[in-house]
Amino acid sequence: MPELAGYALRVLPGLLLVGGCFALARAERDPLLRIVTLIGAFVLVRDAMTPVGFWTFGAAGGVVPWLRFGNDGTVLVVFGVASLAFVAGVLGLDRELRALVAWGRFDVPALALGLGGGVLVAAPVLLAQRLVAHPAPAVPAGLLAALLFLALAGNLAEEVLFRGLLQGRLERTAGRGRAAVLSALLFAACHVFLATTVTDVGAPLLVFTAYEGTVCALIRARRGVLAAALAHGGAIFLIASGVL
Repeated sequence: MPELAGYALRVLPGLLLVGGCFALARAERDPLLRIVTLIGAFVLVRDAMTPVGFWTFGAAGGVVPWLRFGNDGTVLVVFGVASLAFVAGVLGLDRELRALVAWGRFDVPALALGLGGGVLVAAPVLLAQRLVAHPAPAVPAGLLAALLFLALAGNLAEEVLFRGLLQGRLERTAGRGRAAVLSALLFAACHVFLATTVTDVGAPLLVFTAYEGTVCALIRARRGVLAAALAHGGAIFLIASGVL
């Protein structure tokens, strides 16, 4: 597809540079530099979706963030598959990074906590949107399955990076509670460029991501990355789909 080809050409130079940094960082005994490099690659790939129109942000009434993805289901599926391939590739090739990810048991309590966390994250945004003029366009019903797949797969990758690798590494030296707080704040900080440069959403997006990151970090500390990824992906689907 022309749009995906153009997007790939846009991010390729940055990914080559990040890939070189990651290769050099493999010699370091501490995995933190590799983790930061991978997060940088993810932020590049994620934020570059904005200028090519793969997703759109806004702030209803200037204070309530909203999000819509493009209406091409193929693009959504491609990004979802790429996210899963990224996770499998990184963890498959780097044993030390793989050991940092506390997946947790995906049992009924974890499922309930993940689903409940997703509702907890999305609810304030959805309720606030009802109180102000909400300009986000409707989402075609035929797009919902692809959108759900992207929300779960894409945010699994993000949770592996921030709550699996970063939070797991920070727990070694910062302690469990401080590691959770740091992962949440750093998660929000990694949205600064998105909030202030490629979009004009600004502070509402940063407040939301700090809140979202805190909820997911606490879920990760209690039940593992899988439950946190379900909460993150579920929240993004609820906010981006317009089903509620």
